[in-house]
Amino acid sequence: MAVSALTSPNNTKQGFRAIGCGMFLSTIASIFINVGLSGKTRPGKYFSPLFPIEVKNVHMGKHGSDSGIYDSEGRFVPEKFEEIFTKHARTHHGALTSDELMTMLRANRESNDFKGWVASFAEWKMLYYLCKDMHGLLHRETIKAAYDGTLFHRLEKERRLAFEAKNVI
Repeated sequence: MAVSALTSPNNTKQGFRAIGCGMFLSTIASIFINVGLSGKTRPGKYFSPLFPIEVKNVHMGKHGSDSGIYDSEGRFVPEKFEEIFTKHARTHHGALTSDELMTMLRANRESNDFKGWVASFAEWKMLYYLCKDMHGLLHRETIKAAYDGTLFHRLEKERRLAFEAKNVI
């Protein structure tokens, strides 16, 4: 799916459907994401009840209580990425369990930053839900792919290939 200058809740929902999420989860996620990011990515612009996200400004949607992997200008910080695993991956060197993920989220919380807590929880639990392996592990390579954007293309391709294989005559 091509990225446009503005992303509507419907585009977001279609993206979630493309990577294999159900209709209910895709709808809720698209509302949560677009309502949360629209005003932040469109500074100085009039309010829009359509809640578009201005993609070129998505770095402005950075919230508190996050991992710090992106800096305030949207640049990837490799040291912060590695810190996830040096501090929190106790069971397996290059992967997080659900409990380790929750420990990381608690460690990243900023005082009285309830919106940031909710945003971080939703982002990481969605990633865990979609990408954990059969042993309940969220691997380093998967997390890295989420940050560099390749994960979503891979998930869409895997879903499409599975659908095509199921529908072979």
